[in-house]
Amino acid sequence: MTSKKTARVKKEPPVILITNDDGITAPGIRSLVEAAKDLGKIVVVAPDKPQSGMGHAITIGHPLRLIPYHGFDGIEAWQCTGTPVDCVKLAVDKILHRKPDICLSGINHGANHSINVIYSGTMSAAVEAAIESIPSIGFSLLDYSIEADFAGAIEYARKITALMLKTRLDKHTILNVNIPKGDKNLIKGMKICRQAYAKYEEDFLERTDPHGRKYFWLTGEFKNMDKGKDTDVWALEHNFVSIVPVQFDLTNYVLMDKLKKTWKS
Repeated sequence: MTSKKTARVKKEPPVILITNDDGITAPGIRSLVEAAKDLGKIVVVAPDKPQSGMGHAITIGHPLRLIPYHGFDGIEAWQCTGTPVDCVKLAVDKILHRKPDICLSGINHGANHSINVIYSGTMSAAVEAAIESIPSIGFSLLDYSIEADFAGAIEYARKITALMLKTRLDKHTILNVNIPKGDKNLIKGMKICRQAYAKYEEDFLERTDPHGRKYFWLTGEFKNMDKGKDTDVWALEHNFVSIVPVQFDLTNYVLMDKLKKTWKS
């Protein structure tokens, strides 16, 4: 009787798409590649210049270009002339020709907690991936400095990415992750949070250019109106990494049900 040997099929590593909004040369995206480099096959597609505050903008009036980028040793990378959302769309359609297993966006220089998630190019890239049925994570470090210490962010980005890869989650999953600045040894751990009700009280400084024409410069002060201890702002103020599950479905289901009962056609 001939024994049959079961052929072992080598499992392919997960494909990890990495993008950002600070541009492909930013230290944050290099740190994210470092965090995820041995968790799967990485492909980087990121803007060729900073695109902070672009939100979910897409390019419709200009051609888009993809240019090979050789700044990551042994990793396929492309710089895109478009927005962070453009990067995700082009990566899926023209570079990967398939959906990656996961999309990572960041690591952003500066906070994307509370209301910032609405304006953030970092988070919009993650949201676009989820719209395309790709589980995604947006990472941000609460330090705007170009010389920011990313050691803690790298450690937690790796930990959270590994958890995402081994956990069976909905294909539309989006996590908004913010990491406190400073010494990684002072970070107390991770907290699953809700988004705080906090926003910028904005002001526009009025100035005059050398030609005597008025222009305005946006400034503002961050105000937290939410004193809950289960929010991202509270977690970060107490040196925890905040993890907020977010979604692109903006339906207010409570109000929808109320209006169905009270507004009769």
